[in-house]
Amino acid sequence: MGKLGGFLEIKRRDRAYNKVKERIGHWREFVQPMADADMQQQGARCMDCGIPFCHQGCPVNNIIPDWNHLVYKGQWRRALDVLHSTNNFPEFTGRICPAPCEASCTLNINDDAVTIKSIECAIVDRGWQEGWIEPVLARKKTGKRIAIVGSGPAGLAAAQQLARAGHAVTVFEKASRIGGLLRLGIPDFKLEKSTIDRRLAQMAAEGVVFKAGVHVGIDVEASKLLRDFDAVLLTGGAEYPRDIAVPGRELDGIHFAMDFLAQNNRRVAGDPEPAKPILAGGKRVVVLGGGDTGSDCIGTSIRMGAAKITQIEILPRPPEQENKPMVWPDWPNKFRTSSSQEEGCERDFAVATKRFEGKHGRVTALHAVRVAWDGGKMNEIAGSEFVVPTDLVLIAAGFLGPVRAGLLDELKVELDARGNVEATVLDYQASIPKLFSAGDMRRGQSLVVWAIREGRQAAQSIDRFLMGASELPR
Repeated sequence: MGKLGGFLEIKRRDRAYNKVKERIGHWREFVQPMADADMQQQGARCMDCGIPFCHQGCPVNNIIPDWNHLVYKGQWRRALDVLHSTNNFPEFTGRICPAPCEASCTLNINDDAVTIKSIECAIVDRGWQEGWIEPVLARKKTGKRIAIVGSGPAGLAAAQQLARAGHAVTVFEKASRIGGLLRLGIPDFKLEKSTIDRRLAQMAAEGVVFKAGVHVGIDVEASKLLRDFDAVLLTGGAEYPRDIAVPGRELDGIHFAMDFLAQNNRRVAGDPEPAKPILAGGKRVVVLGGGDTGSDCIGTSIRMGAAKITQIEILPRPPEQENKPMVWPDWPNKFRTSSSQEEGCERDFAVATKRFEGKHGRVTALHAVRVAWDGGKMNEIAGSEFVVPTDLVLIAAGFLGPVRAGLLDELKVELDARGNVEATVLDYQASIPKLFSAGDMRRGQSLVVWAIREGRQAAQSIDRFLMGASELPR
């Protein structure tokens, strides 16, 4: 695989970003593609390591060494075929996946991993540019009808697989546009929505029917879908946000991060301004939560013209470098700086929110205290209280599972101990006949690459359930 000894003579290179001053003035993507010849050089670094630990790191089990080698040899179209054999949407993962495959790369033992994510993105982007990506039509129709509730990456992956198996697939989405959190949760500067639209056009040509603006459990009874379809797949995500129960939480100016992000994505798409806009322009913004969602809030607030941004994380600051012998090839906990954090914010760690202060019903300050962690237990540090003036607080503290009101309450489907739909990865079947679940609604808040994996595996299970056997890959 790759060039024999190539990793010894070729240095790791990756895509660069446009300069901060340039990119914060618009909502477009700002990652600079590398030339094909440079990508071929990076593919040459894949070292024929014997056991490709990158397979372990990649939830969709991308055949990474194979398409690295094909890129090195200039066989881009064959590389695209190999890439698509395991991943329906590499243009999504090539943009927004954190690349656990690179953390598992054998070369990452010395912090010099192959630039897997960038090569993946280059392959699929070239496929679109060359017109190689076309609808894949089923050889024959089965006459079976399947409803998919939720149009995020899990639902879309399942829909495409099932349509290609010959089933009639209808995707229901409560929002006005298809795409789930790919559409509403990921800012355009990380994933321009035209990237979603061209894939949806392919799927529509393959026979998938999309019904946006239909809230199953509210606009239409979920039980009706079970009567009208041969199988129903729930892929509605884990949208129930974790709140912060402290005094002053009721003040205006305190919002969940996803409300803020979704509203702005609609704004960028040209939708009418809502009656109560959440705007960061000219404001002192506090983001509670140090994950990807919090980072997206930072980048969005900067582009809105926020006066100052402070990001607060309740956990301690991670180490600058992980202990490789202890954690490799697993995903390491180490200090990272996202492109949005690089654009300008203050970051503070091991801080707990005590209360919010307000004036005339609107938040004006956050009262916090520093904490110490000992064996997983958090203790407040006496005398460490401090105040952060703020005009806008965005809560990005994660999610507690799927929303139960409506769909899940109506179905009375069994839930697991964490409040997710109970279904195993063996068959993805829920507690009700003909009902399946996959993605964040089944596993809890997770990565887009895990959603794609579960959507593909659920599709294979549904196909087998309906037909007795399946040729779809697992």
